[in-house]
Amino acid sequence: MSRDRIETIDLKRMRVYVAGHRGLVGSAIHRALEAQGACHLITRSHLQLELTRQIDVIEFFRAERPDVVFLCAAKVGGILANDTYPAEFVHSNLAIQSNVIHEAWRAKVKRLIFLGSSCIYPKNCPQPMREEYLLSGPLEPTNRPYAIAKIAGMEACWSYNRQYGTEFVALMPTNMYGIGDNYHPNDSHVFAALIRRAHEAKMARKTSMTVWGSGKPKREFLCSDDFAKAALLIAGMSSKALTAAFPADAPPMINVGAGIDISIRGLSEIVAEVVGYKGGIDWDRSRPDGMAQKLLDISRIRALGWSPETSLRDGIALAYSDYLKRLKMKVA
Repeated sequence: MSRDRIETIDLKRMRVYVAGHRGLVGSAIHRALEAQGACHLITRSHLQLELTRQIDVIEFFRAERPDVVFLCAAKVGGILANDTYPAEFVHSNLAIQSNVIHEAWRAKVKRLIFLGSSCIYPKNCPQPMREEYLLSGPLEPTNRPYAIAKIAGMEACWSYNRQYGTEFVALMPTNMYGIGDNYHPNDSHVFAALIRRAHEAKMARKTSMTVWGSGKPKREFLCSDDFAKAALLIAGMSSKALTAAFPADAPPMINVGAGIDISIRGLSEIVAEVVGYKGGIDWDRSRPDGMAQKLLDISRIRALGWSPETSLRDGIALAYSDYLKRLKMKVA
């Protein structure tokens, strides 16, 4: 995969740029790097660096010269956001990816970790979804623009590896949650939306709360701190190990998930229990369900020595505690 063979990367000594360090995944990776003792962390807020502007990205890479890049910055959201802003989802993500990946190559970055998504797999994909199922069928319409952008990012990583000998890898995570999640009433994903709705229903002493869809679709959920450990594992691998894990004749992508899923109805019930909401749940069947099931096959990442550590119930408690802290900060 690489022209210059790299021994195991010591992230503590490298100049590491985390793009999107304030988001759910980027902040988890930043915390994990700090916990490992990384001394040269590079970050920029959205106001400090607009990644969709090519000239800004060029100047940033010329000035900072990072050794390792975690590309977590993206335009993200749930079904409503994807349906409302399809042009923004495809344009922003394509622009961010194109700019960062190209400048990472020009800056001779040693390792780039690109954050993909499980939505890249076909709508009627066999379960659990294996990496080789990519592009084997039509995508789910509700998130097609976002999925196509992420597929393009993965393809860019593979193309630069083949043409220039870079070591760019795409991690395909399942639905994630944790500290720093987005609880926007319209743009959040299902996990965060359920926590917010259950809390607000509890505080308002409502006898029922409404959840979109039928509750039948099954989803897989992974704590962002668990994902961060997988990302650091891949980022620190030697060239030899990376070549063995990601052969040149296949896309440099790997699934990262929990390995188990749960129905939206089941998740809603656990969230209500953890939050302390005692009322009922009404299902708005006029709203879309999305894919019936999205479960990742994580045998490849397990073979590299990683496995999820946080149980779903413990993860919900962690996320709810963070949500309450952020509410107090808003009031203050």
